[in-house]
Amino acid sequence: MHELALIEELCLLAADSAAQQGATTIHSLQVRIGDRAGVDAAALQMAFAVLAQHPRWSGTKLELEVVTTRCFCPHCKQAFTPLDVIHLCPQCGSLSTHLLQGRELELVSMEVS
Repeated sequence: MHELALIEELCLLAADSAAQQGATTIHSLQVRIGDRAGVDAAALQMAFAVLAQHPRWSGTKLELEVVTTRCFCPHCKQAFTPLDVIHLCPQCGSLSTHLLQGRELELVSMEVS
C-alpha cells in the first residue's frame, strides 16, 4: 500500500507550506488524483485516516477529486474519454498516446490558520 507513503509526503509538503505562511493549523487538504495515476482514492483516504490519529492531523479533513482520463486524437483533433486502458478514439478508431489528463496527483489547496 504505497498510498500511506504518498499521503505522508503530501502532508509534509502541506505542513512545510503552512509553516512558511506562519500558519499553525491545517483544516483541510484538497488533493486531485487522476484515475490513471496508479493511486487508489479509497486507499488514500484510509491511509489518511491512519495518519489523522496523530494530533497534528486529527482535525484535518482530506478532500479528494478524482480526475477522469481524457485523451486527444491527432487525426480527429478532438478530445475524448477512453473506454478502457487502450486509448482508441471513438470517432476514427486511432490509437492516442496523448493524455490530456488522468495522471494527476496534486495538492491543489489547503485551508490553514
